[in-house]
Amino acid sequence: MEVKEWTYEEIPEFTEEVEGAHVISTTGDEMGVTYIPNVVYAEPDGVRLHMQILQPFTRNQPEMVCPCIVFVQGSAWMPQDVYAQLPRVSKLAERGYVTAIVEYRHSGIAPFPAQIMDARNAVRFLRANAAQYHINPDQIIMSGDSSGGHTAMFAGMIHDETESNLYPGVSADVKGIVNFYGSTSVMAEDSNPVQILHCQPDSPEGMVMGHVDLRNDPELKRKLSVECNVTEDTVIPPTLILHGTKDRLVNCEGSVILYRQLKKCGKDVELYLIKGADHGGAEFWTPEALAIIDGFIRRCM
Repeated sequence: MEVKEWTYEEIPEFTEEVEGAHVISTTGDEMGVTYIPNVVYAEPDGVRLHMQILQPFTRNQPEMVCPCIVFVQGSAWMPQDVYAQLPRVSKLAERGYVTAIVEYRHSGIAPFPAQIMDARNAVRFLRANAAQYHINPDQIIMSGDSSGGHTAMFAGMIHDETESNLYPGVSADVKGIVNFYGSTSVMAEDSNPVQILHCQPDSPEGMVMGHVDLRNDPELKRKLSVECNVTEDTVIPPTLILHGTKDRLVNCEGSVILYRQLKKCGKDVELYLIKGADHGGAEFWTPEALAIIDGFIRRCM
């Protein structure tokens, strides 16, 4: 065989029969994932924010254009480990979704709603750079887990394209929301079952609201709680909520309250309770769970 710059189509296939060897057939549609690390998407107030991008491809379509999932990594609104969920979130990329794990400004440097503004600017960045990352700009889903689920819910509900918009003229609207065990409410005393300092200034929720004692400010508690901000007039895309029935960090009841409020207000919402699951874990990434998520997203599209 001549040594030269072969294209895939040109190079002759090895077809010699080798005694004892086994041949595995392929179609060229087998899904692979490329990892693009630490992409800077915004610098609000001089704080450089990154995202981890997982990009699907196949041999037949090395530059396939895909829907996009913007995933906000939870952290109790504190500094995030944006690499923690890469192995699990990559399972979504393997189903044909460009998936971006988003960093937000944590509560130590910026109070609520900075996290929501960051998530929305992440959507705008990906939409503005859709061609570079092989994204269909009309097919973007917002997602997140724990405090990231809280962020995803609010980011999908806000429709102000002027406030903190770092990409003027680019929409942050999404087609749907996938909320993994989101810390969406602080109204009940047991909303965080193992947290003794609930709603105190040094609690995660107190810190994200500016290191205040939320016990003395019911209005701020309502401002932070998603269900208190949902009315019949709220414009919110279809929402999927998944929560474990033995969650020690975020009471499952909070997702039930949010689900019931969304239903009461006539919104498109689905709730799946993962029996026996704690705060995250492999139970949320089984083939069954992934099929539910995949089906929901495709319905949103």
